[in-house]
Amino acid sequence: MRNDSKLLVLTVGGTIDKVYFDASSEYEVGEPTVPHIFQVAGVTLDYSLVPLMRKDSLEMNEDDRVKIRATCEQAEETTILITHGTDTMSETAEALEGIRGKTIVLTGAMAPARFRETDAVFNIGCATGAAQSLPPGVYLAMNGRIFPAGKVRKNREARCFEWIESTTST
Repeated sequence: MRNDSKLLVLTVGGTIDKVYFDASSEYEVGEPTVPHIFQVAGVTLDYSLVPLMRKDSLEMNEDDRVKIRATCEQAEETTILITHGTDTMSETAEALEGIRGKTIVLTGAMAPARFRETDAVFNIGCATGAAQSLPPGVYLAMNGRIFPAGKVRKNREARCFEWIESTTST
C-alpha cells in the first residue's frame, strides 16, 4: 500500500451486510462485516471504517451518490474500499469517476457475508489488494476480476459482472 495513507473502508449497505430474520426473506442491512472479515483473515494493514449508510442499492439515489463522492473527495486517505450493493454498484462507480489522486475500489456480494457460503470474503480480499496496488482511478472488484468504472455491468441472469462491449467502431 502507498505509504502516505491507510485504507479507508466506506460501507453503504447492500447484500454484503444483510441480516435475514426468517424464511420469507425479511431482512435489514446490519452492521458492517469488514472488521470481522479482516480480523478472521489476520489482516494487519492500517485501516479506518466509516459506515456511511445502510441501504439496499436499489434504494440508493443521486443524493446518496453525491454523499459518497463528497466523502471520498474529502478523505485524507488515497486508497478507498467501498462495500456496496451489487444492483447499482456500477452506477455509483461511474458517479465517482474523475476524483483525482485516489484509488477507489467498490465491491459487494451476491450472498451476505454472514452466510456460510458467500462470495463476500473473497471479494473483500480481492478489493483490498486491488486498492493497494492499482493506480488512481475507480474500479469494481467482483467475481475474481477487476473492472474499470464505466466498463462493467451486472448480469443478473448469470449472477456475475461482465465487461460492457464497446459499441463504437474505429
